[in-house]
Amino acid sequence: MDTVEIASRTAAVERTGGCLCGRIRYRVTGDPRVHYCHCDMCRRATGSAFAVLAWTSSSSQEPAYRISSPIARRGFCGACGSPLTLSYAAAEDEVALHVGTFDNPEGLEPQYNYGSSQRLAWVCCGVDLPHHDTEERW
Repeated sequence: MDTVEIASRTAAVERTGGCLCGRIRYRVTGDPRVHYCHCDMCRRATGSAFAVLAWTSSSSQEPAYRISSPIARRGFCGACGSPLTLSYAAAEDEVALHVGTFDNPEGLEPQYNYGSSQRLAWVCCGVDLPHHDTEERW
């Protein structure tokens, strides 16, 4: 089993998670910045109507990854294919973990929406939260 440790700037809370098969496990300390992402790239990468991402400071270790666009790469488990991370080349000190991969995602409530202009009309979660757009479309 591979274990990736991701330490946040604040060490208030420790959270664990991992992929579906258990080969990759991670531990996060601190409170991540959590949001819904409605961009078309996140929809395609997750196979869902939106992604729920928890941003924290990055570690030096990563799962397998693929370059998903000119500005981003996505980490996944090489054994079971579970999507795990999103990171941007312009912000190497941060990584987003998919909230659904945390062992206890209950306390990771989204605080805003990203990619709002690409939100599917029938998605009604988080409509009362702040909205931010992205210029990227793939």
